[in-house]
Amino acid sequence: MSNRMKTLLAGAAMVLAATGAHAAPIKIQWWHAMNGVLGTDVDKLAHDFNASQTQYEIDPVFKGTYPQILTGAIAAFRAHQQPAIIQVFEVGTATMMAAKGAVYPVYQLMKDTGQAFDPKSYLQAVTSYYSDANGNMLSMPFNSSTPVTYINKTLFKKAGLDPSKTPTTWPEVEADAKKLRAAGVACGFTTAWPSWVLVENFNALHNLPLGTMENGFGGLGTRLEFNNPLELRMWTDLAKWEKDKTYDYGGRADTAYAKFASGQCGMMMESSASRASVLASKIDFGMGPLPYWPDVKGAPLNSIIGGATLWVLKGVPTEQYKGVAAFFAYLSQPKVQAWWHQATGYLPITTAAYDLSKSEGYYTKNPGADVAIKQMTRGTPTANSRGLRFGSFVQIRDIIEGNLEQVVAGKKTPKQGLDDAVTQGNALLAQFQQANQ
Repeated sequence: MSNRMKTLLAGAAMVLAATGAHAAPIKIQWWHAMNGVLGTDVDKLAHDFNASQTQYEIDPVFKGTYPQILTGAIAAFRAHQQPAIIQVFEVGTATMMAAKGAVYPVYQLMKDTGQAFDPKSYLQAVTSYYSDANGNMLSMPFNSSTPVTYINKTLFKKAGLDPSKTPTTWPEVEADAKKLRAAGVACGFTTAWPSWVLVENFNALHNLPLGTMENGFGGLGTRLEFNNPLELRMWTDLAKWEKDKTYDYGGRADTAYAKFASGQCGMMMESSASRASVLASKIDFGMGPLPYWPDVKGAPLNSIIGGATLWVLKGVPTEQYKGVAAFFAYLSQPKVQAWWHQATGYLPITTAAYDLSKSEGYYTKNPGADVAIKQMTRGTPTANSRGLRFGSFVQIRDIIEGNLEQVVAGKKTPKQGLDDAVTQGNALLAQFQQANQ
């Protein structure tokens, strides 16, 4: 064999070796809480990103409920086996912020990796919840939702109500609910996620603080203070309405959804992300914003979000972080966000995705699908309406809903229930503060 041939072969071998070295993409694990149809949608996002380039491979792994992911991620981090990305629900924000040394803030990640990133392109009402005091985004908004009002148009017609009109104030809700009951409907209205709807968003819409120090954004010393006169008025009415089923308490979390889906209740306050499920139920339904008290000056403000964001953990191989940043940039593309929004019912996280959905005629073809976005972007968020930053808030929600249950059951007065919820919640906040100072 000639020297020239040996040189050519050696060069070809080097090319093949180099090609082989780069053939396998860098794997990036993403822990999420989406199962069923939503899990399929998550898989599609990962698949489409992976197909769009060859350097990185997002590996989505279902890890159970939101609390299970949070608990599992903490254990994995301590064992040095953490994934790069975890999906954390909104009430886990304070816990993630307190995890010093474990979190790689998104704004810093995008800067360090040189990835194009403009925080102003995201919906302010969404990003403000997940930003620090300086407005820096700490996590990437993903599946954001907000509660809205659903009505059963068939039951509205039965009660002689206008099925094209969703009540927008609490007096209108009461009047419509009583007409539904008079027409033989089992309950006027119910609420899923009672704390989220009747306390957290209720105070935000009326520009009232849920707690001190800007609802916890100002530091760990925050304390709850939602036992205000307007909330007392609301709980007093709920207790009264429960007696004749004008209102029907349906349980914690989203268990009340079944009362609406089965046709028992004519109205329901529930997550905007439930729209797909309501569609599947074949109910002829309408959607409107959350109700407010019209005698409160300045109301209604924007509602606050629920759902989850994507947090980046430190301690994974450095080469993964460029892939994480590229994936976040991909998720933020208008076409990708518009598809996710339309397929799932979650909010689009960018203005461009919202505008694209409008230009495609999506909201014209799907009346009510933009209610949540209009409600979220109504006005400028205040310190009382931009979100919450409380430690141990999962447990605090249980405390709030446990006390509301006793109020509507007549076991506590509304004032006692509210005062007890605040006192018990503040005990948890004090413990959280002590543990994280």
